Amino acid sequence: MLPFRLVYHEGYDLNLGGHVFPSRKYRWLRDRMLQTGFAGEDDFVAPNPIPEADLMLAHDAAWVRKLRDGALSYSEILRLEIPYSRRMVDGFFLAAAGTTLAARLALDQSVCYHLGGGFHHAFAGRGEGFCAINDMAVAIRVLERDALIRRAMVVDCDVHHGNGTASIFARDPSVFTLSIHQLDNYPAEKPPSDVDIDLDTGTGDWEYLERLRAGLTDALARFSPDLMIYVAGADPYRDDQLGGLDLTFQGLEARDRQVIGTALQRRIPVAIVLAGGYARNVEDTIAIHAATAAVARDLLRSHSARPVHVP
Repeated sequence: MLPFRLVYHEGYDLNLGGHVFPSRKYRWLRDRMLQTGFAGEDDFVAPNPIPEADLMLAHDAAWVRKLRDGALSYSEILRLEIPYSRRMVDGFFLAAAGTTLAARLALDQSVCYHLGGGFHHAFAGRGEGFCAINDMAVAIRVLERDALIRRAMVVDCDVHHGNGTASIFARDPSVFTLSIHQLDNYPAEKPPSDVDIDLDTGTGDWEYLERLRAGLTDALARFSPDLMIYVAGADPYRDDQLGGLDLTFQGLEARDRQVIGTALQRRIPVAIVLAGGYARNVEDTIAIHAATAAVARDLLRSHSARPVHVP
């Protein structure tokens, strides 16, 4: 059995067909974990549906109701860049429930891995870039409300800037946001995070890891979180269709070791979410996500520290 739980729901597939966002990757990743023996059925736990009131802790009530009722305008659907359906909405709501569950479990087991989530382009009152609900923001707000945490950090390593997350938590001293991303890439609007690491197109393993190390060091010198949410995007990979960085499989694995290892060394519980991944060969995306889970397992098994959680 794994030393942490894997959060997954079959409803995460947004039913997008041949869209560049392969939302079937969540099911394929679960299947891979089972087929390779990495995990057993008992390692997986499914979230329950999330109350709308929880979503509204991070989102405008009008936006949540528009999604629920199918009342999005044509321009709002265009901005999402995915087709509207009830299944799509249910998938985003479930992802928010999943990240909330993963965050709760991380407080108890040091690490939790969510086979979903990371929808960092969702703002409080709108969605964009394949993201309708910001699951990280919902999870943080729910845990704050329930007095389980007082301070949280989001470490966003997707190739794209976490603009929705930065916007939601702007001027909020209880949440620290770090985003390391390709500068010359989506989104055009990049509200400032607490730490932004802007990378040139073509940046490779060595520079990426050095700048991430420096950024993490700076962030943790300035802020001591009760929980870290690690946005482990697969799209910094060199063969990603929507990315322009040059990270190898080995570089991405080293990135995971750096972030998760730093959290464990500092006794910070970490919830891992997947975010983007659009490799030309979808099997590469699945392999990158699977490697992140393997890094978390190996680090937790070899690390004696356990989180000290004082709400």
